[in-house]
Order: sequence, then C-alpha cells, then structure tokens
Amino acid sequence: MRTLIVEADGASRGNPGEASYGALVRDADTGELLAELAEALGTATNNVAEYRGLIAGLGAAAAIDPGAQVRVRMDSKLVVEQMSGRWQVKHPDMRPLAERARTILPPEQVSYQWIPRSENKHADRLANEALDAAAKGQAWVSQTPLTPGADSGAGASGAVASGATGTAGAKVAWSPDLGRPTRLLLLRHGVTPLTLEKRFAGIGDPPLTPQGEEQARLAAERLGAGGRFGPIDVVVASPLRRTTSTAEAVAKVAGLEVRPEPGVRELDFGRFEGLTFAEAHERYPAELAAFLGSSEVAPPEGETLAALAERVGQARDRLIASYPRQTVLVVTHVTPIKALVCQALGAPLSAVNRMELGAASLSVIDYYDDGLANVRCVNDVAHLD
Repeated sequence: MRTLIVEADGASRGNPGEASYGALVRDADTGELLAELAEALGTATNNVAEYRGLIAGLGAAAAIDPGAQVRVRMDSKLVVEQMSGRWQVKHPDMRPLAERARTILPPEQVSYQWIPRSENKHADRLANEALDAAAKGQAWVSQTPLTPGADSGAGASGAVASGATGTAGAKVAWSPDLGRPTRLLLLRHGVTPLTLEKRFAGIGDPPLTPQGEEQARLAAERLGAGGRFGPIDVVVASPLRRTTSTAEAVAKVAGLEVRPEPGVRELDFGRFEGLTFAEAHERYPAELAAFLGSSEVAPPEGETLAALAERVGQARDRLIASYPRQTVLVVTHVTPIKALVCQALGAPLSAVNRMELGAASLSVIDYYDDGLANVRCVNDVAHLD
C-alpha cells in the first residue's frame, strides 16, 4: 500500500494576526514532492492556521491517492496530540476544524507525528510566502517544479503534480473530481430605513422597508426553488431583524427553517451607529479616520474589523464542519460578506473598502475539502432587475 507524507504548518504575525498556512505532500518511498499548498487566511490565531494547513494537506493527499496511508508530520504539539486522540479539543474555535480534518480520510489511514520546527522548514516557508504575497495584494503561487518532465496544475492556493496518482493525473483546483464543495450563498439583507439614508447600521435592529420586503421576495423567488447555484439545503441568518426577515422569505419558498448564527452579525459600530458618514466625521473626525485606516482600531465603544473577521471566519468553519458538501444560504450583512470574500481571495482586510455590495445582493463562495476557497460571484443582483 502506498504511503504519503503530509507536512503542514501555520503562521500568524500576531496572535491573532494576519495568518496563513503551508502544506506539502511527498511520496514516502521516493521522497518525491507531489503537492504544495499555501493560502493567506486574513486574521486568525496560529492554532487555527495550523489546523487549516492540516486540512489542506490531508485534502491534497486524498486527491492524490484516497487509498494511501498518510503520515502527518507537524511541529504543533497541540494539533498532533488532539488529532491523535490523546488530548481533548476544548477550544470552540478548534472543534469544527478538528472535525473537518477527521472527515477527509478514514481515521485508520492517518497517523500523526510531532517533529521539531527545524524539520518542518518547507511548510513554514510556504506559509510565510503566502503571507508575504498577501501583503502585496497577491495570491500565492508555487514556485517549485513538481514531477520533472511532467506538466503540473496550479490552483489559487496550491500546485499538485500531474501523474502523481499513476492513473488519470492528480486533481487540481478547478477539477470537478475534487468532489462537491460546501457552498455558501451569502445574501445581504434587504433595504432598511438606515440603508436608504446611508447611515451606519451595525447591531441596531431596524426592520425592512416595503422595498426591502420586495427585495427579499425577489431573492426568495430566485433562490428558493434552486437554480444556477443549486437547491438550498440549510438556511442560517444573523439574528437581527433585517436578516431574519430576509431569510424567512427564502426559507418559506424552500420549505426550510431559519437557524440563527450570531457569528455573522454585522460589525458593532459603537458611537457611529445610526450616523451618516458626514455626521460621524463631524462628531468624531480623529476616531473615524483611525477606524478607516486600520482593521485593528475600533469605533468608540465598538468593534474592530479584525475582530469581526475572526468571528466570521469561525462561523464559516462551523458551517463547513456542520454541513459538509451542502449548499448553505447565509443571510447576513455587508461587512461579514466582504470579510469572507477577502479571506477567500487571500486579500488584506483593507480591501473591504474597495467592494460595493448592494442590498439583497448575492455573493457565492465554494469551500473544498482540501482548504481551497473558490469565489463564484460577488454582488450579483440579477434577481432585482
């Protein structure tokens, strides 16, 4: 039976801070490098990044040879002991990631080994390359030739050697045989009075206007019966009134119930809540400039963009672990959707200020078992035309 070696690592510049993972797959007998993967994750802890690297490495190994024995080598004592079953996974952020890792291959095919950091330099280098690329606004691309003399496929977050399977070639990011992804349909809520007046609307709870209710109806008409992005399996929503009302319209057509997910609630804008941009600038000029200039600065008595990105990422991981390979409608708000798009693209959080997301717009992201995220569309408003 073939044996593959997976090496994985995570990096976080700050804890939490800008984070990434690196992973690789080798043939245990020949030492041949079969796959390299790396991706920037936005703001996350080092432990989250390590688990994401493990998930990516196991996914790549499963794509190369789903029947192989896999030896995972990592310098994270925590991940190795938890995945070996000797330590409990107590932290709520880790549980969905550990569960997701366990589902990629049968447990009897995977073993775990702790190694010193000095023996995990390759995966560490990949993780730092992904961070450096993200800092320049770029996606990481493998620079290592795989399987000399053979073509290779490279996706947005990895490269897998062609011919690695000995059959029809290895799976790559755009290949349909990666299996069905977990698909998140990210629907922004319909218009509220604050939307029309262009006021900061965070944890305040305005209702939909009649126009917003009509937008919710049109979204339900498009999404409730399936269509381009497939039938919906699950509907979740931020617990605020504007998102719950929008979600209920779609759920009614789809014959589903709405499940609350507090992790996708809007940013807490603190004292900016309910103000127009001009009013916030007049009352809090220095505070507004600082907030817009850094994801680590909160509005007075509010929440940082980095904190939002972390909790939204945790909610995403919970959804992927709870509903693997299903289509999940997530009715949420403008900032959580922008943060998820940034994370999927490996873009810095500052990119949230460069995106337009209309009320009741749809954005779609696919998440594959190997950790790859594929953005299908952003700000789709075809149902409102």
